[in-house]
Amino acid sequence: MERLDPIDARLLDEFQRDLPLVPQPFAALGAALGLDEAEVIDRLARLKATGAIARVGATVRPNTAGASTLAAVAAPEGRVDEVAAIIGAEPGVNHSYLREDNWNLWFVATAPDAAGLDQSLARIEAQTGLRVLDLRLVRAFNIDLGFRLTGERQPMAQDAGAASIALTDDDRKLLSHLSRGLSLVPRPFAALGADEAATLSRLKALLQARVITRLGVIVRHRTLGWTSNAMVVWDLPEAAIPVAGAALAALPGVTLCYQRRSVPGVWPYALYSMIHGRSRAEALAVLDRARALPALAGAKAKPLFSTRCFKQTGALLSEAA
Repeated sequence: MERLDPIDARLLDEFQRDLPLVPQPFAALGAALGLDEAEVIDRLARLKATGAIARVGATVRPNTAGASTLAAVAAPEGRVDEVAAIIGAEPGVNHSYLREDNWNLWFVATAPDAAGLDQSLARIEAQTGLRVLDLRLVRAFNIDLGFRLTGERQPMAQDAGAASIALTDDDRKLLSHLSRGLSLVPRPFAALGADEAATLSRLKALLQARVITRLGVIVRHRTLGWTSNAMVVWDLPEAAIPVAGAALAALPGVTLCYQRRSVPGVWPYALYSMIHGRSRAEALAVLDRARALPALAGAKAKPLFSTRCFKQTGALLSEAA
């Protein structure tokens, strides 16, 4: 993609989170950038049309408004496109990547509830004839991913977990809309179809409870030049994971970090980290710094670089939304 102009760069760096919760948020963005509302909307529409951003909307904490898991299959080389198409056709699959490993097709599956998620994975197994590794989330150390695209790499904020809040069916519909993205219109919260003031009030509550982990411009990193992205999996004793995960999440260049279930005898890795790099050398340099952390001394690390993106959408949180 062509180099971002300075205003687009500011738009993507400064507003990947904290979208103003006001009736006209794009006017508020414009005031911060020295633009009028219409130009902000036009710029966001152009960035979306060129694939630089996925949406203006929310990322929702896993397993709060629905159920989700990271999963993988080992697709034979000659069946990669066929199997990827089967996986991508499943409505709840919102991310699907080819990675450098025998377990080569990785995807995030989501559903309104755990039973629906189990059924989704069972359909994929039946239709592909391949075993699905189901790697459920155990603990999050950082699940933000809203890192700056310019300047020096900074450590991501540690995840604080969700506060207790009772979610309603209306909440799930609202979160599902935000996972798909707001309309790029002057009053996008009113366009959701409910009372605007009530919607804004509820969004503030969901953000404060950290059910919504981020509300803002959701970028597509690969389109913007971050093409060397590795999911690094770590094999270390379970008792060491809390300290190791916290140390890893605080390392500049590590963009996601979490613990997942392992699969004994098949997949021993329980600690996961994402590294987004503009080159393989840049990503591997971050990995070298991670290996040098005292908390990860002696831990086996396996980097799985992504080579193709098959699907990237918002999560399926509500069948009725």
